[in-house]
Amino acid sequence: MDELEIDAVAEAELDDPVLVEGLPGVGHVGSLAAEHVLEELEDESTLVRRIYSREFPPKVSIEDGVADLTCAEIHAVSVPDGRDLLVLTGDHQAQTNDGHYVLASAFLDVAEEFGASELYALGGVPTGELIEEYAVVGAVTDESLIEPHEDAGVEFREDEPAGGIVGVSGLLLGLGERRGFEAACLMGETSGYLVDPKSARAILDVLEELLGFELDYERLDERADEMEDVIGKIQEMEQQQQQMDVPTDDDLRYIG
Repeated sequence: MDELEIDAVAEAELDDPVLVEGLPGVGHVGSLAAEHVLEELEDESTLVRRIYSREFPPKVSIEDGVADLTCAEIHAVSVPDGRDLLVLTGDHQAQTNDGHYVLASAFLDVAEEFGASELYALGGVPTGELIEEYAVVGAVTDESLIEPHEDAGVEFREDEPAGGIVGVSGLLLGLGERRGFEAACLMGETSGYLVDPKSARAILDVLEELLGFELDYERLDERADEMEDVIGKIQEMEQQQQQMDVPTDDDLRYIG
């Protein structure tokens, strides 16, 4: 196999589409958001491209005993009463620095092929602690894009995320800007410890406002409830551990 292969699975006519990237990252926030869009707009979605690369991990996925080589997929989505979308999903990002550049360039090539000139990279920004209120932090390729995103609820913070944006999300902004794309990264706050459907929901609320589509959130909310149960159990275990670590009166008698 060549370093990069793009399979044309189908064609679709889209009207001024927006590329939406949701590959795995912190809290799987971006991938959860993108996958939910495809689930809820399944009837309007068509798989148009599969991107294979030696930069992906050397593995296959197995479903019902059938193996498929690791790849990224791009779906064309004709959105009723909203902006058409090209939704990028997959199970992995590249394994090397060069690979990130190769794949990000390929994703932009496909976006240009379908007439896209705007993109959103979706991801998470870690807080290091469990949170109750989920903010969406943004980065854009031009200062003129800040105000309309702030109006949709995006926060722009000085020097955050610390260290910049790595991986495909960062490169889509950097390379996209050099190729004339208007690009933004939407990052939902998340602890960084667990898969975070609530953070994905926060991002999608912003995208709905920006791109004019509407989604049902029952399935995503069910996943959030499941994660709340997991978080509750973790917190209970932490409390039990803290109680075990507190010295008793008997322990104190032996401290000189």
